[in-house]
Amino acid sequence: MAEMVRKVDYFHIETVNKPGEGAKVLGTLRDAGVNLLAFSGFPRGRKAQLDFIPENTATFKRAAKQARLKVSPKKTGFLIQGEDTPGAVAGIMGRLAAANINVTAIDAVCAGEGRYGAILWVKPVDVRRAATALRAI
Repeated sequence: MAEMVRKVDYFHIETVNKPGEGAKVLGTLRDAGVNLLAFSGFPRGRKAQLDFIPENTATFKRAAKQARLKVSPKKTGFLIQGEDTPGAVAGIMGRLAAANINVTAIDAVCAGEGRYGAILWVKPVDVRRAATALRAI
């Protein structure tokens, strides 16, 4: 099973850090027909940051605007999917290290049935070189 790396659009919002806020935002997006390739949420100071990688940027932006969500400007990240083997993520990180590219953040998970997925971010000035190093589509 071949590894697939693709550049993706990434957005985030800040919201209050209290129970149910993530569920409310995700429910709003679901009801608007937004499909997310990845989602991450974490505390940031006294607030929470919610990160979204939508399958369709236009649908996401329309839904966010309608819901009056204050969305960050579009940034670029990478979505990686592949066979879950020992060292799969080490290989990804090694290719970026060999290209002298610092990774801003990465989240990787086992997806079951022998697959894994990861999302990663680099500085905007490094996106083009990272895409080359990762052979992104």
